[in-house]
Amino acid sequence: MTIRVYNTLSGEKEEFVPVQPGKVGIYLCGPTVYKPSHIGHAVGPVIFDAIKRYLTFRGYQVTWVVNITDVEDKLIAEAAAQNLPVFTLAERITENYNDAMRRLGVTGIDHMPKASEYIPDIIAYVQRLIDKGAAYPSGGDVYFDVTADRDYGKLSNRSPDEQFGQRELQSGQKRHPGDFALWKESKPDEPNEVKFASPWGQGRPGWHIECSVMSMKLLGETFDIHGGGMDLIFPHHENEIAQSETATDRPFAKYWLHNGLTRFNTKKIAKSDPEMAKFMEKMVLTRLLDEYGGELLRYLILSTHYRSPIDFSDAEMAAKSKALSTFHRLFERIERVTGRSPYADLLTLEQAPVAGLDAFVAEVGGFRERFVQVMDDDFNTAAAIAVLFELAARVNRFIDENKVESAPQDTTRMATLGAGRVLVELGRLLGLFLEPPVRRSGGSEKLDAVMRVLIDIRQHCRKNKDFATADLIRDKLVEEGITLVDRPGGTEWQMSQ
Repeated sequence: MTIRVYNTLSGEKEEFVPVQPGKVGIYLCGPTVYKPSHIGHAVGPVIFDAIKRYLTFRGYQVTWVVNITDVEDKLIAEAAAQNLPVFTLAERITENYNDAMRRLGVTGIDHMPKASEYIPDIIAYVQRLIDKGAAYPSGGDVYFDVTADRDYGKLSNRSPDEQFGQRELQSGQKRHPGDFALWKESKPDEPNEVKFASPWGQGRPGWHIECSVMSMKLLGETFDIHGGGMDLIFPHHENEIAQSETATDRPFAKYWLHNGLTRFNTKKIAKSDPEMAKFMEKMVLTRLLDEYGGELLRYLILSTHYRSPIDFSDAEMAAKSKALSTFHRLFERIERVTGRSPYADLLTLEQAPVAGLDAFVAEVGGFRERFVQVMDDDFNTAAAIAVLFELAARVNRFIDENKVESAPQDTTRMATLGAGRVLVELGRLLGLFLEPPVRRSGGSEKLDAVMRVLIDIRQHCRKNKDFATADLIRDKLVEEGITLVDRPGGTEWQMSQ
């Protein structure tokens, strides 16, 4: 089986053939660290963490780079507003970002280079472009000449004239309105820590050149996958291609993968509206992680194909919580009927003593094959999760059909555990089911009493065959983070922390 990916550069799905056989280099544009990370900052890292996990499973040695932009106008302005040194603020926000990544299960990043650590390399790279006649100094700034790149616009299908318009420099002018900054002259009121000496005077690098230099220093002049949000296609990624390929006369990134953006189900708020600040404060990633947990946010992101937009709302999160709890309830059920946890047990279905259950073993193997097929097709995590749901339903049905809960046989118990283990292992290729959800039972006496009333009402409904109401009670409690667990001795309830 071959992996196929949608390449923004060609506009088509292509067979994935790495630059170096058996090895894959991935570069993902990371955050500008001037404000705490929000939900949008989670999307790319979660997607590419899943991609790395899957490529590793398929036998590739993967190196994944996510940069930190710690030299940039917004950061300088925010540090001044908070009366902080620029790099003190940058380090604080970077730590916030890294903590969020850990909680999201993003563990595959190999290098997190900071722009400030590559200033000598950036200066050398800018000089290289000047020497080739593709860049020019102008009043302390240095600009890339877009007319030097004959196929400028090939990624976004936009012309140089659609770049940012003409602006005056401190001295001199751009040669072309589409020319973009490689190096910016320092302003008198800027802090000395972001004033770097260069052949063109004190200054700092432009945004685009930072990514080109860091990616090529760590992955080579031509590497496999460059990722980022669709909002970065133009001008950022277009400019990266132009300056990189003009300097090296080689292809830059072979495959360009762009993820969809986050859509918020809320009223339209103008950026200047005070309500926008309140809304964005609510979307701060650490707050969302405290409210929903890392696995649920990760599940939300992966349940949509990476090239599609992600809808975020309270209702959507409630629906995703209910869906994810389907797996959690099954894993609890498996542990209850087998005495062993599919999270921790190393048993595979092939190793289980399941004589006479060959058809079931083959069926579970078919789910595994389908999972691989859909992931091979442009890393379709949404379709892969759909396969996991089908597998979960089949395992539940197997438990019911074989009366594993009431009259378990060794073979059916082991087959149940093995199938559950397959489900966990496939989920972990997406970064899901890494560990059991942290839950606590009970609560205040008043809450215990209310829950007992609800459980009794639900039981009454079930005895009277009013299953719709019984299921409604269970589902509404799941939306509130409360899970009902039906055991032979009665129903217990658990609440997410």
